[in-house]
Amino acid sequence: MESNRQRKVAQIIQEDFAELFRKQAAESRQSILVSVSDVKVTADLGIAKIYLSIFPQEFRSAVMKEIEENKAQYRNFIGQKMAKQVRVIPNLNFYLDTALDDVERLDRELRGEGDNPIL
Repeated sequence: MESNRQRKVAQIIQEDFAELFRKQAAESRQSILVSVSDVKVTADLGIAKIYLSIFPQEFRSAVMKEIEENKAQYRNFIGQKMAKQVRVIPNLNFYLDTALDDVERLDRELRGEGDNPIL
């Protein structure tokens, strides 16, 4: 069960990264949307698991690769934002959140539009 402290740290991380990715998208002038769907923080606040949704789908691997390559800068960014609130800045692990894809695929299959209609 998550503590209040974990939830607060996760919320700060989620909000700060959402704003950062929004600014990066505006500056790049590309039509790529990166949203932070969830953040989970370990009990010792040492690791933050950040789940990202990236649209359109064809840019996912390139965007995830770029994020992984810049992980140190992202940790520095979050460290500056959270310096007064935590003693240790968590290590960041980024994951691709495909939950919306799964919902869309299920919806298509239920309507009989998928490759393998159920009925």
